Amino acid sequence: MSLYYVQKLLYQVNREPYIRKRFDTDFDQLIGDYDLSIDEITALREGDIGLLYIMGVNGQILMHFAAHCGLEWSTYLATLRQALVEHGPVRAGLYATVWD
Repeated sequence: MSLYYVQKLLYQVNREPYIRKRFDTDFDQLIGDYDLSIDEITALREGDIGLLYIMGVNGQILMHFAAHCGLEWSTYLATLRQALVEHGPVRAGLYATVWD
């Protein structure tokens, strides 16, 4: 998993209108600029906010992308909670579950 590149892409989608437009209109070409796994590409293409959270995407980055995908705040939070049920604990990043 290349969490760094997923977060870099989403950060740029959130902040750069040109990248956001490319994400929406030329996704396949845009992702060629990033070192992403098939699972990451699929989650991004499908706007799977819950799975991106479980993969470890930072919530500050993810909440803006969720808004770009049309999710309201309450739906965003519910999506994160449901992802924990469906996919298990967060796998990497700041929110990763640490077991003793």
